[in-house]
Amino acid sequence: MAPTVIFAGMYLAVWGGFSALAALAQWLLARSGVISEFSLAVGDRRIGGALLIAAGLYQATPLKRACLDACRSPLSFLMRLWRPGWAGAARLGLAHGVYCLGCCALLMMLLFVFGVMNLIWVASLSLFVLAEKALPAGTRIRIGAAILAMIVGLVMILGVGAGAV
Repeated sequence: MAPTVIFAGMYLAVWGGFSALAALAQWLLARSGVISEFSLAVGDRRIGGALLIAAGLYQATPLKRACLDACRSPLSFLMRLWRPGWAGAARLGLAHGVYCLGCCALLMMLLFVFGVMNLIWVASLSLFVLAEKALPAGTRIRIGAAILAMIVGLVMILGVGAGAV
């Protein structure tokens, strides 16, 4: 029982640390006026577009693929990294947390593009994460989303269709 609690604690510590940094970033961005205090969305479409392009590029990296592979096959991950005892549980929980964070951190950053409080956007990103992790076509979904994010980001930066000069 104790190793399971240690594993979960380390996993949650990774996500707790990320959450604290994200909350600090949100506070600083709202205070500086980069994001709206109401919707928590980036007000400048060029910044939003750059975030989409960055996330799209990351989706296509070997690092993202490695993190996703570890999350897609938890049994393989456990068999490869499992070590007995408390230290083994701590190491495994930390590694699993870091791999999961590697899968999702940049996608979570996209919440600032269309609004952290936009439940449709939150649900869409959640479904995307589930699809790329669980579906057999996950790799194609990941690459397709990368291309789509970069195209939408470029359109946002260029202001296509927004009447920008």
